Amino acid sequence: MARVNTRIQNRMKTKGKVIGLTGIILLLFFVFFSVIFSLVNLGNPKIARGVKIGKIDVSNLTQEEATKKVEKWYQEIAQSNISVNYQEVEETIHIEQFHSEIDIDKAVKEACLIGKSGNIVKDNYTILFSMIFSKKIEIPISLNQEEIDRKIEEINAKIPNALKESNYYIEEDKLIIIKGKSGVQIEKEKFNQELRETMIKEENRTFKIPVKELSPKEIKISDIHKEIYKQAQNASITKDPIEVKPHINGIDFAISEEEAEAILKEEKEEYIIPLTITIPEITLDKLGQEAFPHILGTFSTTYNMENKNRVTNLELASEKIDGTIILPGEIFSYNKIVGERTIAKGYKEAAVYSGGKVVDGIGGGICQLSSTLYNAVIYANLEITSRSNHRFLTSYVTAGRDATVSWGTIDFCFKNTRAYPIKILSNVKNGVVTTQICGIKEEKEYEVVIESIVTEVIPYSINYIRDTAMKQGEEEIKQYGANGAKSMTYKIVKQNGIMISKTLLSSDTYHALERIIKTGSKKIQEVNAQTQEEKQNENELNPELLETIKELD
Repeated sequence: MARVNTRIQNRMKTKGKVIGLTGIILLLFFVFFSVIFSLVNLGNPKIARGVKIGKIDVSNLTQEEATKKVEKWYQEIAQSNISVNYQEVEETIHIEQFHSEIDIDKAVKEACLIGKSGNIVKDNYTILFSMIFSKKIEIPISLNQEEIDRKIEEINAKIPNALKESNYYIEEDKLIIIKGKSGVQIEKEKFNQELRETMIKEENRTFKIPVKELSPKEIKISDIHKEIYKQAQNASITKDPIEVKPHINGIDFAISEEEAEAILKEEKEEYIIPLTITIPEITLDKLGQEAFPHILGTFSTTYNMENKNRVTNLELASEKIDGTIILPGEIFSYNKIVGERTIAKGYKEAAVYSGGKVVDGIGGGICQLSSTLYNAVIYANLEITSRSNHRFLTSYVTAGRDATVSWGTIDFCFKNTRAYPIKILSNVKNGVVTTQICGIKEEKEYEVVIESIVTEVIPYSINYIRDTAMKQGEEEIKQYGANGAKSMTYKIVKQNGIMISKTLLSSDTYHALERIIKTGSKKIQEVNAQTQEEKQNENELNPELLETIKELD
């Protein structure tokens, strides 16, 4: 029995030695394999398998190959369009407009170093993990938030039932405050998130504009008083070096803030606060042309002189902006200078676009003036801070060169980025609208070229409206259709004929204006019966009326 136990123990010892030896051999083999695997990978110039930069697979690529592949992907994103929509509003956003940037070199270098740290265990684990599960290197795309915010404001002005914040403007010696209205407004954070997620998609680059319902901010009379209050100041100009100090009209409430607040407690859409205006003794106009000797930018458009109402509206708006002086760093607001367009101020009804149709509206036509001014401002190389395109193409400027305005929602604004004050000259005469930006030329002046490219034509549709009063087969055009378009507009800055820069001013979408045709649906029997009845009653009409009907026919 003892011998049996001894044999069993010896066998177990032998078996243990064999297992131990096998384990050592396997361990040595694993270590040897790992070392070789690590050394081979360490000397391999290509990126480990399973590595991605963003959505781009860069497995087994050299640093140069990976850089080219990611750059190609980035260029496709930078040149891509994103469609955004809310109800009937559709806008196309061009990513290039936001001056996007990414650090490709940093991301590629990080990809090349995966599994090459020099730590055998760590490197092997990293490589195997990458091969099985893949390793993704995030590559954030930097966008110009200021440009995005500007685009959001532009779209926000076009959406239906948009929030209207309270607004004010000065009319002679009156401060006129317009009460705002509740409505929807774009949620900026969600819009930004959607934009960034959509731009890196390979397809279906579109998203619905996120909005939220808001009420207008409370009108604070003390804040308005701080904004408008000014002390009168004489104008002056000196030379060597040139320095222009414009005059400043003194502005103050003619009543106390408490009295003004009492006026705001009334339930009204419009509030009027009386002002005291103090004109200084010396104004820029009295300094003569010395302060504004040069034309920095000019543009003209033409209009139909027979459309008297439209002409009246153009003349009234032109008188408001003519002579306006904008100081360096100051922002010009078209709506604030022109004010609300009302019948009481002399504005007439003229054709405007509304709800996809041409209808009559108060102040129709003044967008031609804002569009003319927009082009003059670009030629003067000034900064546009707020501008929106029309829903449909206009007849007086080409695609991408218009600037629509609407009281309370859409404004046209620009900033005087020059060293000296500028002055707007505006004239409506003999079928031509002309605006000029005048001032003092700086040491370095540039030539500005505007380049507008139509990238797509949107055909118009035809809408047939049946009219039971017309004969079957008869047609009457109620609205002539017009094609829409998508365009991209660039500002090219040159010096001595050499291009200094080329920047995207805007990417615009113009909807097609449908053609509306009335078509007859009367039965022939009904038409004949009506014709016979008219003939029977013809003798009952007086002779003068009969002659008038014949003339109309």
